[in-house]
Amino acid sequence: MDKILIRGGAALKGTIPISGAKNATLPELAATLLTSEKVYLTNIPHLADVTTMLELLGQQGSDLTIDEKLGVEIDNRGINNFCAPYDLVSTMRASILVMGPMLARYGQAEISMPGGCAIGSRPVNLHIQGLRAMGAEVSLGDGYIRAKAKRLRGAKIFLEPVTVTGTENLLMAATLADGVTILENAAREPEVVDLANMLTSMGAKIQGAGSSTITIEGVDELHGTKHNIIPDRIETATFIIAAAITDGDITLTNTQSEYLTVPIEAFRQAGIDIDLKDDGTMRIRKGSKLKALDIQTSPYPGFPTDIQAQMLVLNSVSKGISTVTETIFENRFMHVSELQRMGADITIQGNTVRVRGVKNLIGAPVMATDLRASASLVLAGLAANGDTLISRVYHLDRGYERIEEKLLALGADIQRLSE
Repeated sequence: MDKILIRGGAALKGTIPISGAKNATLPELAATLLTSEKVYLTNIPHLADVTTMLELLGQQGSDLTIDEKLGVEIDNRGINNFCAPYDLVSTMRASILVMGPMLARYGQAEISMPGGCAIGSRPVNLHIQGLRAMGAEVSLGDGYIRAKAKRLRGAKIFLEPVTVTGTENLLMAATLADGVTILENAAREPEVVDLANMLTSMGAKIQGAGSSTITIEGVDELHGTKHNIIPDRIETATFIIAAAITDGDITLTNTQSEYLTVPIEAFRQAGIDIDLKDDGTMRIRKGSKLKALDIQTSPYPGFPTDIQAQMLVLNSVSKGISTVTETIFENRFMHVSELQRMGADITIQGNTVRVRGVKNLIGAPVMATDLRASASLVLAGLAANGDTLISRVYHLDRGYERIEEKLLALGADIQRLSE
C-alpha cells in the first residue's frame, strides 16, 4: 500500500494546470448510457474513481477508446448487462449514478446497495422514491436495488434534503421519460449544471439547471456529443491553500473562478492574495499575515464541505481563534485527530471545531481516513517542520490527479513510497 513522504518547509512556486472535475466526470460517464451513439468526453482526470466508473461501463458492454491526452470515446451500442455488482459499487458510491440512465433507456437496472461511508450517512432513499414517483417498480433484497419500468413518466419530485447525486440520477432518468419532470429543491452545484449542459447537447430539454427547480421535458431518444468537462473547483481551492500556507507564489491554469465565489472571498478575508485572469489563470500569494476565519459549510453556492478539511489546516497556521461548522455530513472531522498529532490546536464540539492558530505544525506519521481528509494531511505536511508520512493514500488517488507530481513541479519535497 502506497504512502507519501513530505519534507515540509518548501515555498511552492511555479505554474500547474487544474484537472477536470471528478464530481462532473462520474455522472457524465453514466449519462453516456442514455444514447446508442458515440459520446466523446475531454478533460477527464486520471483518478481511481474514474477508472472504476470506466470499468463498470466496460462490464455493462460499453466499447471504450481511451486517449490519456485527449479523452475517452464511449460507444454504448453493445450494452448487454444491467447489473452494477458489489465489487465495484462498494469501492465507489457514485456507481449508483448508472441506475437512472439504465432504467430510462433499457427499462431495467440492478445496482448493489452502496455501503456506509466514513464521512457519514448518504442514503439512497431519495433516488428510489424519485424513480418510484416516475412509475418504476423498485425492490430491495440481497443487498441490491432492482428497478423496472416499461417507460418512466414525468413527475413532480421534491428532494429533501438537497442531494447532488439524487438530483443527477433523476435528472438523467427524466430526459427519456414520457412527459415533464420537475425537480424541486434540486442541487445547484456547478457539476449538476455541467451535466445538464452535456445532456442538452445530446438533445435533452432541460430548464433551470443551477437553480433549485429543474424542469425536464422527456424526449424519445438522445444522440451523441462531444463535451469538455469543467475544471475541478475543489482541487483549485486545495492548491490555493497550499500556496498560502507555504508562503508560495503559484499560478493555476484551466480554472473557473465563478464556481468558487464564496471560497475565494473567504480566502481573501483570510489574507490570501488571489489575482484572477480572464483566460482562466489564477495567481496565488500569501498576504502579509494569514488570519483565522470562521466558516460554516452548506450546499452550493455556500462554502463547500469538500474544502472543510483543508480550511482547518489554513486556520491552524493562521493568527487567531476560529470555528468551523460542518452542516452536511455528521462524521467529517476524523482528520482532526491526525492534525492534532502534528501540533494543531483543535477541539471538537458537536458539529463544530474550535481552532487556535499555532506558529508551526510538526511533521508526524499520519493516516488518511477519506478523500478530503487526505488532502488536508498533504497540506499540513507541506507547512510542517520535519517529515510527514501519510498512509492510506489510496483515498487521495480517488480525487486528486497525480498530486505529488504537481507538487513536485512547484518545488515541494514529496515522494510516493510503494511497499
